[in-house]
Amino acid sequence: GSDDIIAGNVSKFTVLPPGYCGQLKKGHLIFDACFESGNLGRVDHITDFEYDLFIRPDTCNPRFRVWFNFTVENVKESQ
Repeated sequence: GSDDIIAGNVSKFTVLPPGYCGQLKKGHLIFDACFESGNLGRVDHITDFEYDLFIRPDTCNPRFRVWFNFTVENVKESQ
């Protein structure tokens, strides 16, 4: 659930639609936050245009989630 503790960053994590088991296609987004100041802990696929992003708490103060630092690859035109 959304109350789960998010321990680390996603690293070149490909988000596929639920039940999809074919080849990676353009538009299957790849998220990465495995770098200094990255803070993306989890990504859930909702639709091809909507994703739930779970941002890790700040290292020095777990009450705060004040920045969003991650990359996205493999987007398709108009996505």
